[in-house]
Amino acid sequence: MKATDVFVQCLEAEGVEYIFGIVGTETLDLVHSLSHSKQIQFVNVRHEQGAAFMADVYGRLSGKPGVCLATLGPGATNLVTGIASSNLDHSPVVVLMGQAPFERQHKDSHQFVDLVKIFEPVTKWSIQIKDAQTIPEIIRKSFKTASMEKPGPVAIVLPENLATQMITSKPLPITPLPVNIPIQESIESARALIDQHKRPFVIIGNGVLRQGATDELKTFIERLQSPVIHSYMAKGVLPKDHPLNFFTFGFNEADKAVSSIQEADLLIVIGFDFVERLPKEWNKKRIPVLHIDTLPAEVDEYYPVEIELVGDVKQTLRSLHTLDISAKPWVPAGNLREQIKQSYHIKEKQKETNDLPLTIEHVLHSIEALSLEKTIVLSDVGAHKVSIARTYQPKQPNGLIISNGLASMGIALPGSIGAKLACPDAQVICITGDGGALMNISEIETAKRLGLSFIILVLNDGMLKLEEQMMDKKFGASYGVTFQNPDFVQLATSFGIKGRRAKHIAEFESILKEALACSGEIVLIDVVIQN
Repeated sequence: MKATDVFVQCLEAEGVEYIFGIVGTETLDLVHSLSHSKQIQFVNVRHEQGAAFMADVYGRLSGKPGVCLATLGPGATNLVTGIASSNLDHSPVVVLMGQAPFERQHKDSHQFVDLVKIFEPVTKWSIQIKDAQTIPEIIRKSFKTASMEKPGPVAIVLPENLATQMITSKPLPITPLPVNIPIQESIESARALIDQHKRPFVIIGNGVLRQGATDELKTFIERLQSPVIHSYMAKGVLPKDHPLNFFTFGFNEADKAVSSIQEADLLIVIGFDFVERLPKEWNKKRIPVLHIDTLPAEVDEYYPVEIELVGDVKQTLRSLHTLDISAKPWVPAGNLREQIKQSYHIKEKQKETNDLPLTIEHVLHSIEALSLEKTIVLSDVGAHKVSIARTYQPKQPNGLIISNGLASMGIALPGSIGAKLACPDAQVICITGDGGALMNISEIETAKRLGLSFIILVLNDGMLKLEEQMMDKKFGASYGVTFQNPDFVQLATSFGIKGRRAKHIAEFESILKEALACSGEIVLIDVVIQN
């Protein structure tokens, strides 16, 4: 059987449903083999960066590796930003790339660059296939490596000369990933550590969502009765009206939630990735730490670990539930939770909107009020990302997707395609600034061709707002941060989708209600933000 046919059989065995990418000369045989698959749909995108972002978000929401494909040279290098993003945000992704044949890899050659070396810094494993017979082994190892904690991308390079070889290899059997839990002695030591302290404080990271441990976490919190904060990427683990929810931390400025930590005498840190915020920024007092995560703690003087519970987070929390952990009810002084809600513009109920300005905060309140529980909001990167992280309260875990590791502009629109394919029954709302929107606006055509439905909000203010704010603060003036935009409504129409414009909040709410009711359509709303 031809090598690429075996390659596709291996991908089918791994349960792959979609491959996002662009065809090139060196991947013709692989894509031709894909054309015969009854299981895998090849999604031809408009730019490889979009393919990587689609695979990133698909992997994060589906819990299995998203797959993207590019040819050699510029096709492959266009993937790097999206793959680096999936690496820092710990999304499982498998990258497939074509490459020049062996006979010209030893010298300067058209479009040849060393892809293994390029992708090594941004992947868990980067490998070039050197013997076509090893394809099943490499694919099985790649999917296993991408899925193992902490998840991340793996890159596979297939030289053109191997693609057409005839081989006898077959897909390898799929075995479940091992589940590890801390030994009972460590669990009991953790219980003793909690009992020794009067004011424990719980810090939640994205690992809780990755491990599907939100129910176990809620049980732990209800028993402990101590305050809780979460990172950008862990939003949705607690409802906004939960009295122990002290909301989000990790901001450069006005990080009110961090002040809630200062009175604690023990930090219980669960599934937190340092990439979201280094401990130096939130544990200046070097409060002792109980570390609960899938991997051992990183060495950091501001992260003084007393005990580590390393293993499956869900099973670890279940083991803690079997012990008699004493409740530690306490509340940070100064009515801090209400102060945070005021500072972050968190509203319990939306008020009449007719006289309100069209700001990102009021837009977010409207989305909260009008959207269903099963709604996924994707945030692009910019000033609005900070507002979303502060203000927006998703109704469920993974109800808000934020790129906070690499924090790359342009992720939201292609990411919405990945989200809708991973969760077809969910409402999907893409929120992007006008800067990030135009980076991957061409993927609207991809979404339209696939027959997907979601809402795109373009926050239109004609500038890179976050950079404008930073420059103005540092220099008293800004430079190089403004631009002119196309007519987004006409642009939407040219793609064959609905385009609407909102200039005040009541108009926005009316358009949003209509868009949420438009099943089977893509709607772009040009939101003219009032600065």
